[in-house]
Amino acid sequence: MKTSTSASAFAIDVRGVTKKFGHRTVVNDLCMQVRPGEIYGFLGPNGSGKTTFLRMLCGLLQPDAGEGSCLGLDFRRESAEIKKRVGYMTQKFSFYEDLTIEENLDFIARLYGMARRKAAVEKSLARLGMLERRTQLAGTLSGGWKQRLALAACLIHEPQLLLLDEPTAGVDPKARRDFWEEIHQLAAAGLTFLITTHYMDEASRCHRLAYIAYGHLLARGTVAEVVQAGGLTTWEVAGENLAALAGKLRRLSGVEQVVAFGTALHVSGRDAEKLRAAITPFLASGQRWTQIESGLEDVFISLMETTPDNFS
Repeated sequence: MKTSTSASAFAIDVRGVTKKFGHRTVVNDLCMQVRPGEIYGFLGPNGSGKTTFLRMLCGLLQPDAGEGSCLGLDFRRESAEIKKRVGYMTQKFSFYEDLTIEENLDFIARLYGMARRKAAVEKSLARLGMLERRTQLAGTLSGGWKQRLALAACLIHEPQLLLLDEPTAGVDPKARRDFWEEIHQLAAAGLTFLITTHYMDEASRCHRLAYIAYGHLLARGTVAEVVQAGGLTTWEVAGENLAALAGKLRRLSGVEQVVAFGTALHVSGRDAEKLRAAITPFLASGQRWTQIESGLEDVFISLMETTPDNFS
């Protein structure tokens, strides 16, 4: 394998990455640094530019602007070499449903031109516990097993970086948990991950996060750093008639968001004093009010609601 052309301490180190489709800027001046062996979460609403950024990073799309490196290689000039070292798992299951698990993996190994193809397939089957299912048709697999096949295909050529685009969408909670256990084991062995997700529990499993909305990078850091930077004060209210209460609270100055969480509401704002003044008349109304620590979901909803859409 070709040695890296850079002594960068980062597996991903890019700056000013920009992509436009017509008059619309889908990714705007994005910067990102991901360390080797890190699980980096990439979050944002649908249409925020996450998938576009992943495709630029692995050479499937050409950026309009930007510079930097991926795995020590210039991410614009050396995209062909980067592709050999990266595994990319798309949102949609994209394997042949009328081929078996083993046949699909063998096909992927052929695409990479692997010399010891049979051994690579065997290793991939064993690594993800699929030896007993090797002859099962891909089209008959559950969502969790399709996900496992997709991960095996990403790993078959021994990449240094995995780009996973909403890899657990549509799978059950146990399959998601098993998947993340595998991710952490692979990261501990030195593999680097950039993972897009909409699930807050998955975001919390990442070492660090970045949040993008409508092409703009709005927050990054550890979970604690992102929550602190959000600057939100949050109150939880439980009791009766919460739907009617939510409607009243949303009209008040100082209340920036009111979101239902199970049988309670989270009421948040960036100005703690204005928020307290707004809710004070309701504190003795019979509901139970408790000031709580803001969570990732509180912060991300706030960021999404305060960022203008770039569609027009």
